[in-house]
Amino acid sequence: MKKNMGAADRGIRIALAVIAAILYFTGIVSGVAAIILGVFALAFFVTGLAGHCPAYPPLGINTLKKGP
Repeated sequence: MKKNMGAADRGIRIALAVIAAILYFTGIVSGVAAIILGVFALAFFVTGLAGHCPAYPPLGINTLKKGP
């Protein structure tokens, strides 16, 4: 997989996944909303760690900065 996410993008995704986990484990979110939030959190966490978002290429998005 070719990386297409910059550091800020990756950090934001991982932070959102952590926030979603906190909301779930503290009981603020439950039921169907918790399942949906969990799916998004898992996707954000995995793509954040990998540095590749499969939705970016079809949309022509690349947040990875090129070197000088």
